[in-house]
Amino acid sequence: MREIRVGAAQFEHRDGDGEFNLGRIAALTRQAVERGAELVSFHEGCISGYSWVQPLSLERLREIAEPVPGGPSVRQLERIAREFRVVVMAGLFEREGDRVYNTYVTVAPEGYVARFRKLHPFVNPHLSAGDEFCVIDLLGCKMGFLICYDNNLVENVRITRMMGAEIIMMPHVTGCLPSVMPGRGVVDPALWDDRERDPVRLRQEFRGPKGRGWLMRWLPARAYENGVYAVFTNPIGRDYDTIKPGLAMILDPFGEILVESHALGDDVVVGCLTPDKLEQASGRRYLRARRPELYGKLVEPQESETLPGWTLERPEGSGGGSAP
Repeated sequence: MREIRVGAAQFEHRDGDGEFNLGRIAALTRQAVERGAELVSFHEGCISGYSWVQPLSLERLREIAEPVPGGPSVRQLERIAREFRVVVMAGLFEREGDRVYNTYVTVAPEGYVARFRKLHPFVNPHLSAGDEFCVIDLLGCKMGFLICYDNNLVENVRITRMMGAEIIMMPHVTGCLPSVMPGRGVVDPALWDDRERDPVRLRQEFRGPKGRGWLMRWLPARAYENGVYAVFTNPIGRDYDTIKPGLAMILDPFGEILVESHALGDDVVVGCLTPDKLEQASGRRYLRARRPELYGKLVEPQESETLPGWTLERPEGSGGGSAP
């Protein structure tokens, strides 16, 4: 890995309004490049919007999904990348045959680079699950990808790191959702609407157990235990029927926060990622100390299911989603 400057963005997307959302992606990309970013990462489903697809039929999902890489949104991302001479990463719904995937796309000034399909989709039952991890060589670094709930399963982050990832992109749509956990729950939309007159109460909600407090339970651990840089992106403001807290941030291989957004609105933060921390991180030693001969239980077949965390009435012992 070489030293690299990476941007992590947050913005309030509009459900089903790709033209508007791509406009925000272009504007925030410009801001990131002006601060020296060589790569700008945006959140899960940021081109199409995300949670609004929950009630859609498969037929309707196919209508809003696009081919990758040949669709119009990817072509527009390529234009943005060429204009600002920067790598851009963003999320959308991808159509391939009869299937629809929650996909994260990487483009460079030279054109399309790669895609990653979410391994654990749950926002709509008609979404198909991705079936492979993705680590690529880009800008002199090894970059991996995991989308939202994928990062809640420790095995996914570990495998991506073992495949060589030095930086893992972690685009999300999460936080401020119903939950059985103490202190968790939704944010009153009135607080978002009144954020300029009374920013304190909204900031307390976003930075408390409904938002940042929950992230700090597990996100630094993913970076620390694997000795990897983690780039967290997330929308802010209205996402269908809930308010999202933003909190875009980059964590280093010690699990420390390099940069994070405190803005109550659209923003991008840019961090300098250096190779020395990869060598020094405890997680690197942990990887070498593994004893795979003891881990057979991990790969025993099971009937897996992925349920959203806001599904409070679920079978006993089943897992949660991005808001456990």
